[in-house]
Amino acid sequence: MNWDKLYLMQKDLDQYIEENHQLADINVVDEKLLALLVELGELANETRCFKFWSTKPPSEKQVIIEEYVDGLHFLLSLGLDLDYRYSPQPVSDFDTQTEAFLQMYSDIEQLRKDRSEKSYTNAFHSYLSLGQTLGFNETELMDAYHSKNNVNYERQDQGY
Repeated sequence: MNWDKLYLMQKDLDQYIEENHQLADINVVDEKLLALLVELGELANETRCFKFWSTKPPSEKQVIIEEYVDGLHFLLSLGLDLDYRYSPQPVSDFDTQTEAFLQMYSDIEQLRKDRSEKSYTNAFHSYLSLGQTLGFNETELMDAYHSKNNVNYERQDQGY
């Protein structure tokens, strides 16, 4: 995956948002961490992996991947804010989607506490492992990221 390209695209979007909302001198790392947690919850809700009491199936794959790349946007943005970049490494296998989500929540909380490069890398790695557990490949992720990035610009232009 071309992470440099995605970081550059995210940097451009972040700058566009900062200019539109006069955020140039405001630290929004806490807000982005909370947003990542919220997006992770929305993603889990679409997979329905934890809803043992329900027989309703998960949302369509397209809906799930759109939710997934929302979180990817915030992970990339956090890397830019904290001056860290993810270096590719083999992803982990989780036995269940629930296990992958719980690990991701734990890693985000660790990043919130210490904001170290190791914590950032662990969170990013867990997120990619979650994506693999959800059945996404690199091409699907790149396409979905590009598509959602365009939507995010449109939303800014419409006063979202």
